[in-house]
Amino acid sequence: MADKLKDPSSLGFLETAVKISHTSPDIPAEVQMSVKEHIMRHTRLQRQTTEPASSTRHTSFKRHLPRQMHVSSVDYGSELPPAAEQPTSIGRIKPELYKQKSVDGDEAKSGAAKSCGKINFSLRYDYESETLIVRILKAFDLPAKDFCGSSDPYVKIYLLPDRKCKLQTRVHRKTLNPTFDENFHFPVPYEELADRKLHLSVFDFDRFSRHDMIGEVILDNLFEASDLSRETSIWRDIQYATSESVDLGEIMFSLCYLPTAGRLTLTVIKCRNLKAMDITGYSDPYVKVSLLCDGRRLKKKKTTIKKNTLNPVYNEAIIFDIPPENMDQVSLLISVMDYDRVGHNEIIGVCRVGISAEGLGRDHWNEMLAYPRKPIAHWHSLVEVKKSFKEWQGRAASFDSESSCPSPKPPPTP
Repeated sequence: MADKLKDPSSLGFLETAVKISHTSPDIPAEVQMSVKEHIMRHTRLQRQTTEPASSTRHTSFKRHLPRQMHVSSVDYGSELPPAAEQPTSIGRIKPELYKQKSVDGDEAKSGAAKSCGKINFSLRYDYESETLIVRILKAFDLPAKDFCGSSDPYVKIYLLPDRKCKLQTRVHRKTLNPTFDENFHFPVPYEELADRKLHLSVFDFDRFSRHDMIGEVILDNLFEASDLSRETSIWRDIQYATSESVDLGEIMFSLCYLPTAGRLTLTVIKCRNLKAMDITGYSDPYVKVSLLCDGRRLKKKKTTIKKNTLNPVYNEAIIFDIPPENMDQVSLLISVMDYDRVGHNEIIGVCRVGISAEGLGRDHWNEMLAYPRKPIAHWHSLVEVKKSFKEWQGRAASFDSESSCPSPKPPPTP
């Protein structure tokens, strides 16, 4: 100990590290040396890193991963700060703060909600007959959907959450500025108007193929323009949309991830306002959850079937074992199916959650990762099976011989 204290460099280090101020009393040399040894020992412990042992429950997951993914080569120490980074007099420089945001990021996604023209309509409530009168007046500056540079537009009208009563205008040929001037009546008590939403979907009619959706308008508050006692003209921008997500219903489920156990729990809570798939006006819905990795289905699990209902309640948990290092490579496809005893089961609607998902599906996944061990629940709107999902189903056909997921049939010609 005495020899160490004679070393000038050691004493210089201790005076700098231990002495609090120029007015503080001198600290005994033995205490200073013990503090130095403690600091050096703590530094050596921080440099030691060990890789966590892989759980046997994740063996089946890794076996189904694509070959190009090298799970065993994950660098667990990549998040440690580089040793060459030196602090300056005003603090540590963080290069990530100076990175320029990508133009294709949030700006491109916000551009997806572009306007597709305008629509003019009016609302009025008839107190005697307890009827809401919606008058579709005209549309302006619609996008061209045909090769000739024009469109054949018509409008579908819903008073949500009621989806059974669907009304629509006549088709106007070869015009981007149609004048409809048609009235539509929705019987509804005045007390329920505050909970209703008006949904307008603008379509381009096509005689030989599926009708193209131009866009939609959703009026959440019917009283925002007037008190409905008198007819009031309203102009709204038509928002870009590729499918009528609100027509298929919604599903509520929660996500919870345990990083230490590598366990993902999806709890299917309930659905509401599902699309009627049977002649009786109801459906026999169940929920199928598929675990995807790079477009390939690894596993699938299902809930029970609820008979003759459009608002089923499940409260059923579905569990997948996923290692923490693979959470950014997987996603979940949630499909609400209609059970059919005779023919094939049909898809009512789907939604997707994961890092590669869009909108709420990505936000829900990130919120789950930000709050581990805590169930996070959200309502998700169901959408039709997109082209990417159809391509995935074709690749997954060899993995799963079940043929209960045919593509939804095109709507009938108006």
